[in-house]
Amino acid sequence: MNEPLPPLLPPGLLISAPASGSGKTTVVLGLLRALAQDGRTVQPFKSGPDYIDPAFHHAACGRASFNLDTWAMGETLFSAVAATARGADLCIGEGSMGLHDGVATRGRLGFGSSAETARAMGWPVILVLDVSGQAQSAAATALGFATYAPDLPFAGVILNRVASARHERLVRLGMDRAGLAVLGTLPRRGDLTLPERHLGLIQAAEHPDLEAAIVGYAAFLRAHVDVAAVAAAARGNRPLASGLLPRPPAQRIALASDTAFSFAYPHLLEGWRAAGAQILPFSPLADEPPDPTADLVWLPGGYPELHAGRLAAAERFMAGLRAHTETRPVHGECGGYMVLGTALIDKAGVRHPMAGLLGMVTSYETRKLHLGYRRAVLEAAMPGHVAGTALRGHEFHYSTILEQPDPPLARVADADGHEVPETGSRRGHATGTFFHLIAEDVP
Repeated sequence: MNEPLPPLLPPGLLISAPASGSGKTTVVLGLLRALAQDGRTVQPFKSGPDYIDPAFHHAACGRASFNLDTWAMGETLFSAVAATARGADLCIGEGSMGLHDGVATRGRLGFGSSAETARAMGWPVILVLDVSGQAQSAAATALGFATYAPDLPFAGVILNRVASARHERLVRLGMDRAGLAVLGTLPRRGDLTLPERHLGLIQAAEHPDLEAAIVGYAAFLRAHVDVAAVAAAARGNRPLASGLLPRPPAQRIALASDTAFSFAYPHLLEGWRAAGAQILPFSPLADEPPDPTADLVWLPGGYPELHAGRLAAAERFMAGLRAHTETRPVHGECGGYMVLGTALIDKAGVRHPMAGLLGMVTSYETRKLHLGYRRAVLEAAMPGHVAGTALRGHEFHYSTILEQPDPPLARVADADGHEVPETGSRRGHATGTFFHLIAEDVP
């Protein structure tokens, strides 16, 4: 007797583009809200390591968004993250960078491209194409994307930044000749861009009126995109498989949570909660100390450089942090790591004293981009991981290390195996890394 086939995940689509800055985020937010308004339960995803966009997705459709990453995640974790779509009517994934952009050396499941995510999930691709400055030639670009990977389904294009009715007619002529479906044409509008800063979009919690912006995106999409046709193009062939999300590093975790500390990957927090850990949020910017009964204090990344003066003056927070680390672990990622250091120098050259739990001094006075995947082999234990463990993560910041006197936490390399100097630090019960942890690099 034949075994019954496993159930499949809901059908989905990947919204991508030839390059960053093409308008895919606003399209995704408008589409998520429009579909939710129609009574559909939509599961959002972000392809790649971006930790800002998922909060915007959540605001748009009311369902937590998760990262899918073929470079950093193994099959078990990828399946566990994909399974968060259980109970949804359809999935909408947002790509990172250009559709086929990845790194040079293969990771756990691939090179980290959005195309790999779509292929793994069985999702057709909709390409958001910025057609400003061209007409029929836009079809040549779209046709290249439609045929570059013949095994990747291509649902069609949404034309963005269309200048006029005549411009639209000319672009459509090219698309018709190429045999490509046009699912919508978005007129050029200067008010459709989301505010940005040096790491990309501002955080969702900082937007002055995010709800009104998303409502506007949804109305704009409805007026210019065939939302029903977009939804009808969704497909999927991935079985609903079991998988394990990351284990919690402690039972009671005090988690810094405000606009200075918000870059925590959703799948990590979901895994901690699913395993029964208690997450105890607190706000350093409000001068709140971590819960004194916590087993671990975790400081995520964020924008401490924008709030360095307030953090330096947050006496209750700093005292609570120092008291905790006398007997129990504290760990910081990127911005959280910098706050554990001795000092942070802001872009104006002002030196702000930090917690002093690590000896590191960092500076934003001269910005330098540090960006890319990281593979780290721990030289000492950090919360949740023993020495010798290999980890995968992502680094994205503009700070420069001026002093780093403490022993390194790990040997760290980029995606191509080249060692980087941002090794993390350790001193007593305090540890920190510049990379944001995504997953253990287990066989």
